[in-house]
Amino acid sequence: MKSFSDLYWFFKGVQVFALVGESGTGKSFRAKLLAQKYGIELIIDDGLLIRDDKILAGHSAKREQTFLAAVRVALFDDKTHRDLVAKALQSQSFKKILILGTSEKMVNRIATRLQLPPPQRIIKIEEIATQEEIEHAIRSRRVEGKHVIPVPSIEVQRNYPQIFYDRVRVLLKRKSNPLGAKQHSKVFEKSVVRPEFSKGGRVTISEAALSQMVIHCVHEFDSDIRIKKLTIKSDSQGYRLVIIIDVPFGTQLTGKIHKMQAYVIENIERFTGILIEDVHIIIDKITKTPGGMR
Repeated sequence: MKSFSDLYWFFKGVQVFALVGESGTGKSFRAKLLAQKYGIELIIDDGLLIRDDKILAGHSAKREQTFLAAVRVALFDDKTHRDLVAKALQSQSFKKILILGTSEKMVNRIATRLQLPPPQRIIKIEEIATQEEIEHAIRSRRVEGKHVIPVPSIEVQRNYPQIFYDRVRVLLKRKSNPLGAKQHSKVFEKSVVRPEFSKGGRVTISEAALSQMVIHCVHEFDSDIRIKKLTIKSDSQGYRLVIIIDVPFGTQLTGKIHKMQAYVIENIERFTGILIEDVHIIIDKITKTPGGMR
């Protein structure tokens, strides 16, 4: 069943696109070219709402002091931030919008928080960039800490002078008109920035610290549920958790376990800013008496 916001954008004829790729693979660099190709008017990138060469609303995750704080901004975790951008979206006239993110889950979450429908088309960075180009972008990110904001330098220098580093111009050559008419090529200018968090290195959470948070969340949700084993896997897109548990007899498994999954994800993401890609829960035993946390 569609929500009111989904119906609102449906009747306005709005299409949501998404560009997905791991951090540092060049999504922001190619966002304008992709928008030009598909006639997309608006871009959501790292906490900003962008139209043409202007920042319309939001604030950039790249101005944050820590990596975790930057993730929270990119995900519109702060209600004031997301409400401001959602309001700006409703004031704009547009038919297509592009959301950038590191995973399908991330772009869907951003769409939900900005009261947009889920992306109808998800484009992976590998579809629009060669492996060599992706590897070059990753090296630039890791070695030099360079990030891109897809607006001209004058716009970034006005809003974020402390992180501005350089500018780069990209010439988009249009295909020849079959009738022989001349078509002008278009130059896109992008800004290269060096966020504060990239200068001091990336902040991550150890498995031990994350395990303690998961145990605390489960215990807080229901102290009668006992964790027998917890496995944590991580990649550039986020964290995946496998939790093996014992539950007391009489527990309504389907509803309660789904609520516990949501509770763990919501609380860990809210307090850390990391992205939880998946929480897989395995019930090992149904106990006769409450197990409690030991």
